[in-house]
Amino acid sequence: MTTRHDASSAYEQVQASPDFQELRRRYRNWAFPVTVAFLVWYLLYVILSGFARGFMGTKVFGNINVALIFGVLQFVSTFLIAWAYARHADRKLDPLSDKLRGEMEKTSNE
Repeated sequence: MTTRHDASSAYEQVQASPDFQELRRRYRNWAFPVTVAFLVWYLLYVILSGFARGFMGTKVFGNINVALIFGVLQFVSTFLIAWAYARHADRKLDPLSDKLRGEMEKTSNE
């Protein structure tokens, strides 16, 4: 039977391992820049909507104006980020995560 202390030390060992540190590095190197870029893009939309009403109200064709196009692009960029993250996770994060999980399960079965 595994005691609470043993389980805790196993998790601490995994956390201290080079593979786990690499997993964290890969995640952060992708997530932080994309998050900052999306927030800048979103805030640009909000600021332009509030302070550049003339520009945002510019009709592009028919009743479609710049604000509507930017608003739709917010949704498009959200879906693109989700797709890109899923692809990144499949290629870079999941294999290393699976390796760590396998090592952890092997350790807990011993």
